[in-house]
Amino acid sequence: MNKMSSTSSDRGGSTGPEGPRTARDDPRPPPPDGMLWDLAGEVRVLLTLPAALTMQVAHPAVSAGVDEYSVFRTDPWGRAERSVASVQRWVYGGAEAVEEGRRLRRLHRDIRGVDAHGREYHALTPANYAWVHATGFPVFQHSRRYLGARPYTQDEERQLYAEWLQVGRVLGIQDRDMPQTLEEFWPYYRRMLREEVERTLVVEELVSVGRRVPPPDRGPRPVRVLLRLLWPVLRPAFARFQRFVTIGFMPPDAREAIGLPWSPRQERRLVRLGRVTGALVPRLPERLRFLPPAYAARKAYREGRRA
Repeated sequence: MNKMSSTSSDRGGSTGPEGPRTARDDPRPPPPDGMLWDLAGEVRVLLTLPAALTMQVAHPAVSAGVDEYSVFRTDPWGRAERSVASVQRWVYGGAEAVEEGRRLRRLHRDIRGVDAHGREYHALTPANYAWVHATGFPVFQHSRRYLGARPYTQDEERQLYAEWLQVGRVLGIQDRDMPQTLEEFWPYYRRMLREEVERTLVVEELVSVGRRVPPPDRGPRPVRVLLRLLWPVLRPAFARFQRFVTIGFMPPDAREAIGLPWSPRQERRLVRLGRVTGALVPRLPERLRFLPPAYAARKAYREGRRA
């Protein structure tokens, strides 16, 4: 899924003791000693991605683009795999992070049309593209209350947001189109919830327990065969769990703005889920605790420092 570049002449960057390098004029991905290197590649992040995705498609323009151009209905597992691989490259890819940002912009260049309100949209309109990126930070901040040992301190939130801004630059988002400080971010975020987001058609599909998700078509063949046989029984439970984590790891103000229900009983279950994963995941070996691209990048960084 991801491979660190080994020479600066190959792809415009390399990996050295100080971490991934990029060409002099390229934006730099987050640093190896930062917060995202411990966060974005850990397996628990997979629980939070559906919440960020659903917040993204609550924007009518983003929803219209996904509705018309995405393969999330016909190839949900492949779409999810490619999305996770892309996120890993943003953070751990070094020079490949910059190229991934360029690839995504090329991919979205022709995504345009008319949204549900009859307004023309383009995927790369700065306000639309920036919102897609912005949703990651409040989800990281909120989910930490369940998946971490404690909530982030204010200084940690500032550092995390600064690193998320770096990711935005890797994706080609200009500084003028992103709030540059936390003091600027939260009013922007609340304005988007108040004025832009809604319960769109794609949101309805993503949180529906009746969504007809096919059995997984990735992984070892014996596992795929077994899942195909058991899927009529497993699919309803999977759909309920997906809805649960999607709404649960979404910040409460976003849930309210989109119109997604959440009960005290569900909140207690989410707290229990956080305690279980918090007790188990940190005790896993690093190669199991982190997704393969993250593990490979972290290992290469340590070896580079020793060298």
